[in-house]
Amino acid sequence: MKKYLLPISLMALSVSTAVNADVRINGFANFTAGMTTDESGLYGYDDSVDFSNGSLFALQISGDVNENVTATAQIVARGAENYEAEFEWAYLTYAINDTSSISAGRLRTPVFRYSSSLDVGYSYHWITAPRSVYNVPFNNFNGVRYDYSSYLGDWEVAFQLSLGEYNESVSGGSVEADELINLSLETTYESFKARIVAGRANNSFSQVLVDGAIANLAPLAPGLADDLALVDDQGVFLGLGLEYDNFDWFVSGELTSVETEDSFSPEDIAWYVTAGMRLGKWTPHLTYETRDGNQDFKFLDQVAAFPPEFQPGLMQAVAGLQGFFMEEFSMITVGLRYDFDTNVALKAEVSRYDNKIDNPADINTAEDTTLINISVNYVF
Repeated sequence: MKKYLLPISLMALSVSTAVNADVRINGFANFTAGMTTDESGLYGYDDSVDFSNGSLFALQISGDVNENVTATAQIVARGAENYEAEFEWAYLTYAINDTSSISAGRLRTPVFRYSSSLDVGYSYHWITAPRSVYNVPFNNFNGVRYDYSSYLGDWEVAFQLSLGEYNESVSGGSVEADELINLSLETTYESFKARIVAGRANNSFSQVLVDGAIANLAPLAPGLADDLALVDDQGVFLGLGLEYDNFDWFVSGELTSVETEDSFSPEDIAWYVTAGMRLGKWTPHLTYETRDGNQDFKFLDQVAAFPPEFQPGLMQAVAGLQGFFMEEFSMITVGLRYDFDTNVALKAEVSRYDNKIDNPADINTAEDTTLINISVNYVF
């Protein structure tokens, strides 16, 4: 059914455009090719050139319902999903005044510097925003968002409050969250920008292997199994971003922490630093990023409370489940952007991925490898 969404939507839009001059249609696309230099796969690429994994085509439609209400929808077709078109966003916005608005529907969660333009490759210097930080399952949510922007003296201030829920696929399973609350504050003064974010939600995660492991543990240690399970547990997100950009050169970075303490899920601490120069149409840049989700095992004190004959088996189950989701890696990327023409950018990047876990429990964890990407990004 999904493959019919885009044609139907376009037909509806063509009719709407004819009868309503306030409907606006914009679009963007990323045509990306990539491969690794050996058989070790990374982010969906391997040692054969792939033209679809990182590519996408999107349309954004907005229209004025009345002088205060605007409707917006974004339809995205991703190459990694066989270009099946889906609604990424679909929401209404009510303008309270010149500084405040309320939006409701399916929205982008304002957690990162480039959250609002995450899929728009043309909007930043990379081919893909650093995955160590940006690869999270809560980039979109269903609910309401309050936006406020104004000036305090010479400082520009933007505040956003989000309330809602989300349901996404991750790590071969699905994560559901409700009672989401996310607050972000961004300030700008001349060439300097700072951003802080804090959020929480009640999360539940389901995956065949995880559910099976916990079910096998429950008859022997029901309390321990309940603690390990990620069911209606509170997750916390914290983020900090800093940026200096004087148009000739720039340096920026983001630091994030994601933790669901009362579960098997380890705390993930991720950050990146990037810098580049604008030399006419050319923008060479360098990025270092890292994620540390290789923390100490939890619940060992509960295992130690069992009789000695049961401890080895319990330890294997507890450590194995947590170890499967642990990861620690770094990546350094050297890239070049060339603004080929109006609204068209050509990009090339070479990234070296370094896995810090010698014997990862997760068989899907990538080995050390080099990833090469080229991309054409445009907006219209």
